[in-house]
Amino acid sequence: MSNSHRADQHYENGARKIDTEFWVERKALVTGHMGFKGTWLTELLSILGARVAGYGKDDRSPLLYNEMMIERHAHNIGDICQTDRMRQVLVDSGAEILFHLAAQPIVLTSYEDPVGTFEDNIMGTVKVLEAARAAPNLKAVVIVTSDKVYHNNSWIWGYRESDTLGGSDPYSASKAAAEIVTASMIASFFNKPGMPRVATVRAGNVIGGGDWAPFRLLPDAARALGQDRALIVRNPQSTRPWQHVLDPLGGYVMLAEDLAHAATPMPRTWNFGPAMEDALPVCMIADLFVSEWGNGASWRHEDGGAAAAKEATLLAVDSTQARRELGWSPTWRVQQAVARTSAWYRDYYAGADPKSLVDRDIRDFLAR
Repeated sequence: MSNSHRADQHYENGARKIDTEFWVERKALVTGHMGFKGTWLTELLSILGARVAGYGKDDRSPLLYNEMMIERHAHNIGDICQTDRMRQVLVDSGAEILFHLAAQPIVLTSYEDPVGTFEDNIMGTVKVLEAARAAPNLKAVVIVTSDKVYHNNSWIWGYRESDTLGGSDPYSASKAAAEIVTASMIASFFNKPGMPRVATVRAGNVIGGGDWAPFRLLPDAARALGQDRALIVRNPQSTRPWQHVLDPLGGYVMLAEDLAHAATPMPRTWNFGPAMEDALPVCMIADLFVSEWGNGASWRHEDGGAAAAKEATLLAVDSTQARRELGWSPTWRVQQAVARTSAWYRDYYAGADPKSLVDRDIRDFLAR
């Protein structure tokens, strides 16, 4: 039986794989396709055989997307807040599946540009969902938010999908608001026959090669070690739920399969986080990264001042629902995820083609 028809099954342990047959020639649209997660998702879907349209804009440099030649892919530049343009691209693409990743994704950047963060992350979501209402072929919509949507009580256990939303910084608040917006749009417009199924997904700190964003540990590590400098760590005791980028993306893809064919209602929100024991302090991740890098690589702690104080010290999610209802579970434990990420950057700085490095990880992931 095809994986995409398993929405009514329960799994004791995550044993399911992506349904590769489902994606062959399947049309999908990814907003934010030029970002780190968007690039990896677009390449994953392409390797699965899907025809992927991308919509978004990203002027940052360097940018992994600009170093990739993704097959079966249409590149569309546009602002998600331009409703008419977004709607036209979505309709013209004929997409059956929509993944919405476009966002302002950095907590510290949200302090520098709170208005832009709220516009992109809240109104951008509203306008993507408004465009989805007009797409005749659309069957499933996956809205990507963040684990930071939860009101952070610094619990030692993971947050469940039903826990209270919050957000003390502009980024977290904007993502929590995007959850509320999506719930409202579902209740108002998408709970009718013939409308696509919509769900939101929340993941923790994702890592993987090709992320060059500022204020992130492993991109900072790659930049420093790639120039034979020591990594500077702002907050070594902060604990994060580390996971390779392909693990939550695999969950989003499985969820889209089930949303497209579900005969009965499915949960609206989903966590895709690592095992609780993989929520490790920054200092241990730094140790793993420099050990894999080799060549005398090292790190040291320096006081991050106000910037470090603005970062949450403990946050993890409980993914029991995804394990039970979807059969999803992380493929790579934190040690392997960090080792693969370090190897990606090390090989990149040694001259390897970035697309070949991405494809190497994707094919290993799919072959598990």
